[in-house]
Order: sequence, then C-alpha cells, then structure tokens
Amino acid sequence: MNPSVNHRPRWRHSLKLRLLGVFLVLAFLVAFIFISGAQKAFTLGWKEAGRPLLMDYVSRLATDIAPDGLPDIDKARALAERLPIITIDITGPVVQWRSHPDTPRPHWRQEPGADDWGDDENWRALVQRRTADGHVIEFGLNDAAVERRPRMFLFALVALLVVTTLAFWYVRRLLRPLDAIRAGAMRFGSGDFSQPIAVRTHHCDELGQLAETVNTMGRDIEQMLQAQRALLLAISHELRSPLTRARLNTELLPESPEVIPQREALLRDLNEMARLISDLLESERLAGRHAALNREATEPATLAREVIDELATTRAEARRIVLRVDDDLPDVSLDRVRVRLLLRNLLDNALRHGADAQTPPELRVERAGEEGIRFVVRDHGPGVPEDQIAQLAQAFYRPDSARTRHAGGVGLGLYLCRLVAQAHGGRCEIRNAHPGLVVSVTLLAGH
Repeated sequence: MNPSVNHRPRWRHSLKLRLLGVFLVLAFLVAFIFISGAQKAFTLGWKEAGRPLLMDYVSRLATDIAPDGLPDIDKARALAERLPIITIDITGPVVQWRSHPDTPRPHWRQEPGADDWGDDENWRALVQRRTADGHVIEFGLNDAAVERRPRMFLFALVALLVVTTLAFWYVRRLLRPLDAIRAGAMRFGSGDFSQPIAVRTHHCDELGQLAETVNTMGRDIEQMLQAQRALLLAISHELRSPLTRARLNTELLPESPEVIPQREALLRDLNEMARLISDLLESERLAGRHAALNREATEPATLAREVIDELATTRAEARRIVLRVDDDLPDVSLDRVRVRLLLRNLLDNALRHGADAQTPPELRVERAGEEGIRFVVRDHGPGVPEDQIAQLAQAFYRPDSARTRHAGGVGLGLYLCRLVAQAHGGRCEIRNAHPGLVVSVTLLAGH
C-alpha cells in the first residue's frame, strides 16, 4: 500500500464517509420530492374544486353565528374556541367584536403574479358574509396557530435524520466484514498466513463468501511458497557436494601456463556458485517466521573494518572504500555472522556498480537512536531508475543496468540485507544520491 494515500482527503478514499453522504443526500432528496409533490398534488385544481366548498362552509359558519340575522357573540366565541385556526371579525350597527383583537385584520391582496384567488373582491366573496340587519362577518386564519408548523417540520427533520442514521448503521454493520477482509489481505501480502480472515458463519452472504475465497487464496499461496522454499533448499543442499568435488578436482589441475588461466576462471565460477547457494540457504532461514539470531556484543566499527579487509583479499579495489565512523559508538548486541553478510553484500554491490566512478564507495557507521546502529553505503555509479527502486530489495530482481556479466549478481544481495535488517527489528532503505545509490540499514540492539 502506498503510504501517501494516508495524506489524501479522507472523504475521497473512505467508503464509510461516502455512504453516509449518499444516505444524507438521498434522505433530503426524498423529503424534498415528497413535500413538493404533495404540495403540487393538493394544490392542483384546488381553486376550481375547492372554491364552492369553501364558500358553502363559510356560509354555514356565518349561519351558526347569526341564525336569526343578528350576530350572537356567545356563539361566535364558542365557534372560535372550537376552531382555533380561524379568526372572526363582526362589524355592524349593533355588534362590534373580534375573536383575536391582538392580530391585524386580514389583508387579502397579494403580490402581483402570485398564485391567488384573484383580487380583493373575489377574496371578500369567499370569506365575508353580510347578515340581514347589515352586519359583516369576516373569517380569517389565526397566524399564531399556524406558526406551530415549524415545530412539526423540525420534528419531521429529526425523525428523518434518525431513520437515516439507523439505515446507515445497519448498512455499516453489513459491510463490517470488509475491514476484516482488508486486514487479512494486508497480512497475506506481507507474508503472514498464520491468521485467516474471520468469517461470520451465521450470515453466509456475499462478503462471507469473499472472505472464504481470500482465505483459500492465502492457503494456496502459502503452500506454493512452502513448496518453492523446500525446492530451493533441496537443490541448494544437493548442489553442495558436486561443487565441492568440482572445486577439489579443479585445484588438482596442473599449474602449467596453458591451464592456469582456465583453472582460475573455473575457480571463480565455482566460488560464485558456492556463494549463491549459501545466500539461498541463508535467505530461506531468515525468511522464516522464527528467524533465530545469535546475538553478541559487537563493536560496529571493528566489524566494518574486518569486512573491508576480508573483501580486499579477493578484490583489491576494496582498499579504496572510505570508512567514516561516528565518535563514541557503543557496543551493540548483534548477530555478527548475519551483519558481516549484510556488509559484505552492500560493499560488494557498491564496488561492482561504482567500478567506473572516480570517487570510491563510502561506508558510514553511525548511531541510530538510543540503542540502534546504522550502516550507510554509497557508491558513485549510474544509480537506478526511480521506478525500479522499490523492487531492488526483492529476491532475484535486477534492474536492466545490472543484467550484464560485468555487473554480475543474481539479485539476492539487497534481498538478504533487507531480511537481516528485519530480523534485527530494523529496516533497509534505498534511494538515489545523484550520482550513485545510497543504501541505509538500521539495526536495533537486542536485549
């Protein structure tokens, strides 16, 4: 997984947040469509169909208030209490009464172009009635009662959010196995097949089937890797005896001028094959889950000088390696054999790829934290293309620039360095230095 993904906007890369957003947008759209549709459905044709009904209803109310032609205030008051949504205004020569004196009188004319019933005369024909004795009874809407509607809207909005939250929680519960599948896939990708993905046996849905499929894939990959390691180990062990006999027979060849060049070339090839077999065996030991280290107190600077001197016995150019050591380096508990192998591979790689450079390779030994140590090796060769850096520490991988006889190597050196660093609880980092390549290995001291 690319670490830079963690720094991107979380919304774009989180299925949970996007699902939540979809639920919220969907809920508001459904509410808006429902309310708009209901309004259109109720208002469509209302003026034509509702006008006679409204006029008849208003006439009946006026008759209830003034059955004998004279308005009765008690009956008007009882009607206003029974129907709090309406207001009643009575004006005339005898009775002057309002059911809601604190509210303003109705103003029927609306804005030009509004979807209304018409002009003032049309509205008055709907809501006003005149009695036989000259009184005018006018009906209106009680704004105080109508203002309670926002509370209902708020209640509906809260209910909508609650229902949306419950729906999201349920969908999130259904998709929860995706977290376990992702964690399991990452474990399998890192080579840890000890813990399969937990499958919900009581819900055999598509996600459960996906988890079973990934578990089966993990088991198949583990068996394939085990078979590959077993084959490599078997071949490596079986090749040791023939190589030993071939080396012995080569050393017994006569040292005549005609034979010596061929004898030395054959010995170099046999030594390279023996080293390859040793690296293969060591890589399989370190790649196991329980790589055992023989730690002992080690002086890093002394170990680095020993490796350079040992390498100089077979490669004279190793004497040009520049060693830089920090002051007051403490003794560190390391596996001397594995760290010696690490330094030998790093320096051999630097000498091979920086052979044509004027500046010799450089080895720095420095402190890393309180109890760690860091070895930094740099050559001044052509370097490696940036798109191939991440693959350099893989087994048997060689960049295109290293696929020559002069460059040598089979792609196990940096892979072994990474395994040794991981076995010590550290890490191996590779980067271009322009010119050259820098390999930094951090090792943590054991207790």
